[in-house]
Amino acid sequence: MKAKHQDAALPELGKARPDKEASRILLIVGIICVAAALRAPFTSVGPLLGMIRDDLGLSNTLAGAITTLPLLAFAVLSPFAPQLALRFGTANVLMLAMLALSMGILIRSGSGTAMLFTGTAMIGLSIAVCNVLLPGLIKGRFPENIGLMTGVYTLSMNICAAAASGISVPLAQHAGFGWRGTLAMWFVVAALATLFWIPQMRNMTRGSSEGKRQSSIQLWRSPLAWQVTLFMGLQSLLYYVLIAWFSVILVERGMTSSHAGWILSLMQLAQLPFTFFVPLWAGKMKNQRSLVLITSILFMIGILGVWLGSSGWMAVWAICIGIAGGFAFGLVMMFFSLRTRSTQEASGLSGMAQSVGYLLAAMGPALFGLLHDVTHSWNVPLALLAVASILLFIVGLGAGSSRFVGDKR
Repeated sequence: MKAKHQDAALPELGKARPDKEASRILLIVGIICVAAALRAPFTSVGPLLGMIRDDLGLSNTLAGAITTLPLLAFAVLSPFAPQLALRFGTANVLMLAMLALSMGILIRSGSGTAMLFTGTAMIGLSIAVCNVLLPGLIKGRFPENIGLMTGVYTLSMNICAAAASGISVPLAQHAGFGWRGTLAMWFVVAALATLFWIPQMRNMTRGSSEGKRQSSIQLWRSPLAWQVTLFMGLQSLLYYVLIAWFSVILVERGMTSSHAGWILSLMQLAQLPFTFFVPLWAGKMKNQRSLVLITSILFMIGILGVWLGSSGWMAVWAICIGIAGGFAFGLVMMFFSLRTRSTQEASGLSGMAQSVGYLLAAMGPALFGLLHDVTHSWNVPLALLAVASILLFIVGLGAGSSRFVGDKR
């Protein structure tokens, strides 16, 4: 009878592993879908900004605020996302954020300026929460594969971001969607991500005590946390300034608008492979200072090339900048995990870094344009970007060192 009882138990043991594996696969798919939904609603707006402005009769200032508002939302809410996750659970907060993102996309595509800005604010706040919590979630759920999962997460996010930039105008003008239909289309991606996240509501209710314990580390007083934060801020500043003004600089140098747009697309495409591979490399290294050095050198080559180099080599300078951006983004996403010991610390560091980072990103394009207006030249703005590349290297040496935010000197 005892042997029979043991045999009967074997099928139950056999079910446990497939169930756990299926749960893990669902979580990976859920992370990929959420990541895909985090950039497309934002990057799809820029190419349509002229249509939106003309249709609603907006001033250039208000039209510019459509792209700036989400960045400000990132800066405002990012520090509070870890506390929300600590109180209500990471899976629950992420689910609410995805629901709010889906609703925000629909509201933004409604009629009237008020709905446009209300939906845009909802989108920004929702993305801010997911931006902060996903790196900590990956650290907690995939401790042995942080580099791989971070690479998958960042690649999915950036592929959809690039696709959204590229197809927005064709869909609006040639497919007859208009700007409202084109922006509303990304509801499908957000809704799909929300559906794939539903199983995690059950699977994550058994969260570990580590994820529910308040960290005693004062991140805002940690020199290492500030080095990671400044690395995040400087790479965000470089990226958003170049995205906003690169085409304008090229056109003023005598390039056609279509050619300048192609060069900008080349810059964005060049970063995609490295947003996947850099986290893999970083996760296998004792420290990441060599990757920081490569990042800064590539930024310097690209920026100095745009500033002082030949226009005939502009594609090369754009590729250097794109690769540098892929290195920088992949690195900073890994720093949130590599420089912390727990899921809560990773989320806290992510919130701190993204708050400051996106505040700099929001101010960068306007400051860059102001310097051009004052000096009537791109020399001073581009020189400051070169200085930012040097500062990125300096803070990156600390951020890439083999330490944790709670360590004493």
